[in-house]
Amino acid sequence: MTSLDSVLDKDGVRLTVDDAVATVTLTNPAKRNAQSPALWRALTEAGRALPGSVRVVVLRGEGKSFSAGLDRQAFTPEGFDGEPSFLDMARGPEAELDATIAEYQEAFTWWRRNDIVSIAAVQGHAIGAGFQLALACDLRIVAEDVQFAMRETSLGLVPDLTGTHPLVNLVGYARALEICATGRFVHAKEAERTGLANLVVPAGELDAAARDLAGALLAAPRDAVVETKALLSGAVSRGYEEQRVAERAAQGRRLRDLAGITD
Repeated sequence: MTSLDSVLDKDGVRLTVDDAVATVTLTNPAKRNAQSPALWRALTEAGRALPGSVRVVVLRGEGKSFSAGLDRQAFTPEGFDGEPSFLDMARGPEAELDATIAEYQEAFTWWRRNDIVSIAAVQGHAIGAGFQLALACDLRIVAEDVQFAMRETSLGLVPDLTGTHPLVNLVGYARALEICATGRFVHAKEAERTGLANLVVPAGELDAAARDLAGALLAAPRDAVVETKALLSGAVSRGYEEQRVAERAAQGRRLRDLAGITD
């Protein structure tokens, strides 16, 4: 292993790069890695700062909790220093509110880019925005003490940080509705059984398991992984015949590339 190169370290987010593997770490364990608009902007910046050599991104949180969700200070009249409170934003024009939420969502969208594979290493609480951040990644390795919960509905809100689409795809509509509407906890065994978690490990083995998975993902040629990810992610919206066509086109590109044929 080479020494880690620190690319970004601000507002509760640290990005380090080690050759083809980048690690994004939430760095505010004293607040259980609670999230804020500043943290979301830092996550967006981390995605934009990834070197082109990166193939795998591991997302982790320092301390006992992955992320306890949105910092409740957002709902106080004061809000965060230098930020409008959520209450003030709600009183503004609807178009501005929509644009602001869209900006926040950008922190959760880049994890599924076709040129990378993202792994969330999740321990302890992953609540609300924390759950949605874990869902933003392609894969999830969880510790035995993990506690997922979607608490937005319990607060009179809805999950709006891109988590509803992957949740429904992973566990189905009925279970996703039940999880969101009740706000209950999903623990490790259920997460693995329903597809929320790819792997469950003891808490002390979480980082090592993420490193092992990252290494396994690097074994195949990059272009083949990129094409395969695009095929699988697109299969959700394609019909059977459309997927057959997409498979043929992707394989044709790979064969031509292996043969050294350029268009």
